[in-house]
Amino acid sequence: QVHLVESGGGLVQAGGSLRLSCVGSGRTFSTDAVGWFRHTPGTERKLVAGMTGDGKTTYYPDSVRGRFSISRDIAKNLVYLQMNNLRPEDSSVYYCTAGNSLRQLEAGNFDSWGQGTQVTVSS
Repeated sequence: QVHLVESGGGLVQAGGSLRLSCVGSGRTFSTDAVGWFRHTPGTERKLVAGMTGDGKTTYYPDSVRGRFSISRDIAKNLVYLQMNNLRPEDSSVYYCTAGNSLRQLEAGNFDSWGQGTQVTVSS
C-alpha cells in the first residue's frame, strides 16, 4: 500500500503559478507510475498529469498541456506538479496518485491517493 501526502495548494489569480508537492511512501512507490488528478464534487475525477515509473513518458490532457508539468525526485520520494498560467476552471482539489502503470492512471483507475490539496484560481 502506498501512502501519499499532498501540499502546495492555495489561492492564486488567473495567470499565476503554483507548485504542488506529494511525498510518497510504500514498497513500490519508487517504481510506480505516478500522477495527479483533480476532483470537484459532482464531477468525475480527471487525470491532469501522469508519468511512467521510469520517468520516460508523460501524459497530459489537452486542457492542461503546455501549462502543467509533472516531475519526480525518486531519491526523496517526491512528485511535483508545476502549474503555470492557471485559469479559474483549474480550481479544484488536486490529488496525487500512484499505480502499476500510466495506462491504468489514464483509464481513471486510481489505487491510492492522499487527502488532496485545494487550488483556487480567481478571475
